[in-house]
Amino acid sequence: MRKWLEKPYHSLDYMLQKRFGEKVYKITLNGGMSCPNRDGTLGSRGCIFCSAGGSGDFAADPSQSVSAQIESQMALIQKKRPVQKFIAYFQAYTNTYAPISYLRPLFLEAIRHPGVVALSIGTRPDCLGDDVLALLSELNTIKPVWVELGLQTIHADTAAYIRRGYPLSTFETAVQKLHARHLEIIVHTILGLPGESPERMLATIDYLNHQPVQGIKLQLLHVLKGTDLADDYLAGKFQTLSREEYLDLLISCLEHLSPDLVIHRVTGDGPKDLLIAPLWSSAKRSVLNDLHHLMKVRNTWQGRLYKEDPYD
Repeated sequence: MRKWLEKPYHSLDYMLQKRFGEKVYKITLNGGMSCPNRDGTLGSRGCIFCSAGGSGDFAADPSQSVSAQIESQMALIQKKRPVQKFIAYFQAYTNTYAPISYLRPLFLEAIRHPGVVALSIGTRPDCLGDDVLALLSELNTIKPVWVELGLQTIHADTAAYIRRGYPLSTFETAVQKLHARHLEIIVHTILGLPGESPERMLATIDYLNHQPVQGIKLQLLHVLKGTDLADDYLAGKFQTLSREEYLDLLISCLEHLSPDLVIHRVTGDGPKDLLIAPLWSSAKRSVLNDLHHLMKVRNTWQGRLYKEDPYD
């Protein structure tokens, strides 16, 4: 039975209000870390879609302390909304790619802030050594810890094209280790990657239905200035999805997703000064309104086509 009836899918907002009893906002932080896809370990140019901000284009100023980043963003949000509870989200680059001596004080400063109710850490599955896992387990005894993993796709050819830098088996191992430590897992996927048909994208969705993860981000592929993806796009090697194509695909993904999975994101919008395509993605509120309207008109919802056993 669907419990999240205010929307046709199990939204992050619904989950947060149920868990914390009120509205909760995410604060994006920059821990000043790098990435093995940028420092020469695996590569130097990052993933093909990654801008200079390392997926943290909306994150705070890394020259500030963690507390200063939190306070400044809290103040901006509270000017508009009476919010008292926040999630500290380390977003930019790979946020477990540093020694424990660097990570521990950084994460403790964030999780101990009185306004923070949970800690979310964006990272790669190949950057979760046993020492990092032990630290995350320790932090999870203070407040809830979420680990956000950038899978994007299950298909090896697409993963090679986007320069993800690790095989699917590495993701599976990381998920099992995080799950064994009772850490919540959120998986990032990208819809509209070059060469991926709707059937291939749904295969990624079906795969995640049967992994022990708690949340998913359904991200629209968008092209940003200064990326290698932009070079391919401007050379005419692929096209981005139209608004109508994306909404149809997104609804199909939601229909196939387990109703228990929390939907953390259903679109994507890069900074307007960097965005090349699709330009319609910058109208985020309008896209969300269209999604909710279409799902209502079609009388559909998250999990309508979900099969608990993939072999049924």
